[in-house]
Amino acid sequence: MRNFSSDFRRLIRSLTVVSAITLSSVGVIFGQAVPADTSKTATPAAAGAAAPTGDATAGEALWTANCVSCHALNKRVLGPALAGVNQKYNDEAYLIKWIKNSPAMIAAGDKRAVAIYEEYNKAAMSVFPQFSDDDVKNILAYIQVEGDKKAAAPAATDAGAAASTESGGISDFMLIGLIAVVIIAFLVILVLNRVIGTLERLLLKTDSKVLLEEEEELEGETKDRFAVVKKLAKNKKFVFFVVLAGVITLASFGWMGLWNTGIQTGYQPVQPIKFSHQLHAGTNQIQCQYCHSGAWKSKNASIPSLNVCMNCHKYVQATEKYDGEISPEINKIYSALDYNPETQKYGENPRPIEWVRIHNLPDLAYFNHSQHVKVAGIDCQKCHGPIQTMEEVYQYSPLTMKWCINCHKETEVKYQDNAYYDKVIAAHDKIKKGEKVTAAVLGGLECGKCHY
Repeated sequence: MRNFSSDFRRLIRSLTVVSAITLSSVGVIFGQAVPADTSKTATPAAAGAAAPTGDATAGEALWTANCVSCHALNKRVLGPALAGVNQKYNDEAYLIKWIKNSPAMIAAGDKRAVAIYEEYNKAAMSVFPQFSDDDVKNILAYIQVEGDKKAAAPAATDAGAAASTESGGISDFMLIGLIAVVIIAFLVILVLNRVIGTLERLLLKTDSKVLLEEEEELEGETKDRFAVVKKLAKNKKFVFFVVLAGVITLASFGWMGLWNTGIQTGYQPVQPIKFSHQLHAGTNQIQCQYCHSGAWKSKNASIPSLNVCMNCHKYVQATEKYDGEISPEINKIYSALDYNPETQKYGENPRPIEWVRIHNLPDLAYFNHSQHVKVAGIDCQKCHGPIQTMEEVYQYSPLTMKWCINCHKETEVKYQDNAYYDKVIAAHDKIKKGEKVTAAVLGGLECGKCHY
């Protein structure tokens, strides 16, 4: 107890020293505080900016519906960045003419139009005959307003930082709060010091025999508990029951583990690209065979190559969801292909995407996708579940032998107007007539019967 008291007193002395240093520091800082000069933080307005004549609110809807797939405000996508286009050309009539029908201006030999056409790899801008002059003015007004916002944001940040640096002082409220905290700390230290002294006196007056008796009682109880355990260990019937229950429990868990070996229902690995089937197959209603073309004509459904992705994502970049920037997941496709979206050219260092396989049958099982998809006409959802609702794909079905056999027992064969079963039906007709039927008639000469 005396050692504890000494340690606690040392702690109190340390706290006292720290508090004194804190008070001194506060005084120094308060003495050096300089009031901020807010007159220097104002950001001057951009000079010479062309005032938009349209409605920026109406222009936002037109911009989102017609422009974001090819343009961003502050970054080149398929077309140039459009922030500041009003100041650059300072000719509203020319911009209206260009936006509504740029190919006509290029064909007419307009120098600025031809220069832009050449700079962007001769990628002609779409024609918008549905736009009125007011529609184009609204779009230009939206570009002006949003471009000014994005340009003003860094300036505002710098001004805020400068104001913070120039102020450098401490408010009266902060100073009073610090002083109050230090005073309260001193009071707490004094009270704790009195409490420690009182506890020391009380403990010294306590009879040590009471503590010894309590320790003996606790030791006695511990011995009694071990005695009960030893008594149960000598009971053969109790030991037999415990061993039997343990064997049954372990056997049950072992049987369930063996029965579920290789079953991966619900398996959902993390893929290198967050590809959403819900977006592509659900919202956009893209057919499964567009990407997995092998399911229609071969054993394997096949993983689509990246050139299939680029059929759409060379133009679809989801910039409207990332403040004009290309989606980070689409950028992963560009990176794998060594593709530069600004120049629309491919490099010489492409690499494959390392997708993680989800549905995996053992080598002893033969499964043919075309037999089920093309011949039987079974929907992909029969085995893969509601794939059109999955943000991340997971294994929906157990894919066990029992599951497949039950499906084969329940599924009705649709042989009418099905060329695959024509030979089978013809063979049955021959059998009914008593004619000879060979294995070749039933498709025994097909390579896949032996080689797969």
